[in-house]
Amino acid sequence: MMNALVSQLQTLGHPQRMAVFQLLMRRYPDALPAGEICTVLGLKASTGSDYLSALKSVGLITSQRHATHLHYSIQMTGVEAMAAALLGDCCKGRPDVCSFSTPSALEKTMDPALNVLFVCSANSARSIMAEAILNDIGEDVFTAYSAGSKAGSDINPRVKALLEVKGHDTSKLYSKPLSTFQTTDAPQFDFVFTVCDAAANEACPTWPGQPISAHWGMADPVKATGTQAEINLAFQQAYGVLKNRLTGFVALPMTTLSAISLQREIDQIVRDIPSATKET
Repeated sequence: MMNALVSQLQTLGHPQRMAVFQLLMRRYPDALPAGEICTVLGLKASTGSDYLSALKSVGLITSQRHATHLHYSIQMTGVEAMAAALLGDCCKGRPDVCSFSTPSALEKTMDPALNVLFVCSANSARSIMAEAILNDIGEDVFTAYSAGSKAGSDINPRVKALLEVKGHDTSKLYSKPLSTFQTTDAPQFDFVFTVCDAAANEACPTWPGQPISAHWGMADPVKATGTQAEINLAFQQAYGVLKNRLTGFVALPMTTLSAISLQREIDQIVRDIPSATKET
């Protein structure tokens, strides 16, 4: 066990191999083609292949073949084993560094509500829809917010129209940058979700309180092409996927699950309710 841990830490000790690992962690449970990984990180194909092989050899990532291409994703059981070996065997399970092992991650934050942040690049469509949906179906348990890594000037007019047809109040919805929530008086978040691949590819800010985070990537309806009916359908589908995922999210027993169990349940939601199509 200790030899495996040493090999994993040595592999992650290289800055660019660590960058590959971090990207795949941010995109989990997505499986990314090697070409996309190299493009995002600015790596040559041969260099990226070497880094991916090294991470796979120590059990931190896995690969699946899609047609003629390999797609890579995090091997979560391997990551969990590494963490257990490091914090359990090596550090003897000290409670001051193993805070994720507490019985419930959220039992002290239930009053008055759990704060949830949805992040995408422009904060004009998917994250705005998620904010509106959760604030309506979350009752008094959740308070939802949204922001963009590269926020534009306003929400997409099709999104606004769709939300109003669905009965959501849009009067307080607007596009805002992530910096809005990085001030000293900003809400402390219990959950942070990225809902677009572009935002998940970027280095995430450090949020106080170590919120549970997940990637719920889905196709951008703003990029839909075709007839007006086909474009409208793309927005309807995006709304439906988000509502179904968030319905499953609010049904989770927040106060009785450990942080690890809660994280697994949240990751499973995106597998059970995939986007109709994925971003490219």
